[in-house]
Amino acid sequence: MNRFAPTLVVSAALLIGAGTAQAAMPDAATLYKNPQCGCCDEYARQLEALGVEVTIVDDVPIGQVKERAGLPYGLGSCHTIEMGEYIIEGHVPFEAVERLFEEYPDTDGIGLAGMPIGTPGMPGPKQDDWNVYQFRAGEAQPYMTL
Repeated sequence: MNRFAPTLVVSAALLIGAGTAQAAMPDAATLYKNPQCGCCDEYARQLEALGVEVTIVDDVPIGQVKERAGLPYGLGSCHTIEMGEYIIEGHVPFEAVERLFEEYPDTDGIGLAGMPIGTPGMPGPKQDDWNVYQFRAGEAQPYMTL
C-alpha cells in the first residue's frame, strides 16, 4: 500500500466535512441598508467570500424593512438581511450565521444590536463579548455569546 494513502484519506475526509458545513448556508441573500453605509457593503463582501451571492437594496425605507421583519424594538443595526427563511440583523459574526443554518431553530432570525467594533464589516479589534440574540414575533432571547 502506498505510504501516503492514509494521509490522503484523512485529507479527503476533512475537505468533505468542510464542504458540508459550508453547504448549509443558502446561496443567496438580500441585504437592505441605507445608501451611505459603507460597513454594510463590507459585510456583504465578506459574506460573498463565503460563497453567498448578495443583492444590496438601498432604495427602500430601512425602518419599514425592520418592522416587516418583526425585529425587537431597540435591537436594530445598520442593515437587515433576508437569507433563506431567516432574517439576519446587523453585523452578526459568521460563526452565528453558520450555526443558524446548521441547526435551523424555530425562530424568525438572529441579530446583533448596534455596530460592535471587530465584527464582520466593522474595523478594529474585538473589544467586548458579542451577544447575538434570536427573535420571534418581536421578542428577543439569547442565542449565543462570542
